[in-house]
Amino acid sequence: MPHLVYSVEREQKHQRRVRYKGTHPKRFEEKYKELEPQKYAETVEKVIRKGSTPAGMHISICVREILDFLQIQPGQTGLDATLGYGGHTQKMLECLKGEGHLYALDVDPIELVKTRERLGKCGYGSEILTIRQMNFAKIDQLTAKTGPFDFALADLGVSSMQIDNPERGFSYKHEGPLDLRLNPEKGIPASERLRDITREELEGMLAENADEPYAAQISRAVLSEIRKGKDIATTTQLREIIGKALSFLPENEKKEGVKKSCQRTFQALRIDVNSEFEVLEEFLDKLPDALKSGGRAAILTFHSGEDRLVKKSFQRLCRAGVYQDFSREVIRPTAEECSMNSRARSTKMRWAVKA
Repeated sequence: MPHLVYSVEREQKHQRRVRYKGTHPKRFEEKYKELEPQKYAETVEKVIRKGSTPAGMHISICVREILDFLQIQPGQTGLDATLGYGGHTQKMLECLKGEGHLYALDVDPIELVKTRERLGKCGYGSEILTIRQMNFAKIDQLTAKTGPFDFALADLGVSSMQIDNPERGFSYKHEGPLDLRLNPEKGIPASERLRDITREELEGMLAENADEPYAAQISRAVLSEIRKGKDIATTTQLREIIGKALSFLPENEKKEGVKKSCQRTFQALRIDVNSEFEVLEEFLDKLPDALKSGGRAAILTFHSGEDRLVKKSFQRLCRAGVYQDFSREVIRPTAEECSMNSRARSTKMRWAVKA
């Protein structure tokens, strides 16, 4: 009899994984193998070889180009201003070879905890790595305690694990709340931002933040829904509004046109709710003081607005004698890297060396 009770208890405790239709999982939460890379390494490798990014993971871009420029030496002190998944961080730590220290910042309280645990399991503890939840615009608050750095990296892209998680609302491809905040504990979500926006303001945002060619049509359609008392609370609701707004496109251009406008619209909203341009400008102004003489800084950008800000800042400060050199031309990922990681295609790298 005790044996039967034990069997029943075991049966009650066992929970089957979420079932999915077809031969391969499509929903984020169903991709349990990709979400457990340590346990299912073979599956993760297959996904990467196909040129995709596994769910909940991020593949670092331009790693070789970054390390070639930064020339990290054991004993140096450096900064990863945008920790993310920690891929760049880990490579920089490997260059330190257990000597020196790396500081890493991120505003995302959700992913920061996961990355700290992941890097800790790789053997990188507080003796060589300090992780802080901080916006990189406040870099001066950090250097007031640490002193200036030998090298610094800022990867301005949104991490894949943020984009792919429908609960974060970063992608039009997945049903989820229209949030788009890098730190969901601060500010207001994009859905709330849209409630009080004017048509002129939204049109300007789409044009300035994303170079959206159909900014007028999309802003008109969005405001029309809002005036009817409808709340644009989810990613799919916004996607459907954009689709209707662009119904005038020729049939053979419609699918691709709507897709690109969705990408640009979500980008524009994300930049706005996170004040990304303002934050970047503040970081660029404070960056020189955060570097030692001869200190090296590399920045990865992913759209033209970011790249213009970085380029102009480096040019201006080099003319002023603050930087001794900067990249005249952008550095791009190789064709091979882009084929393995489609999200690398829009990447531009620029660098500067402190005078």
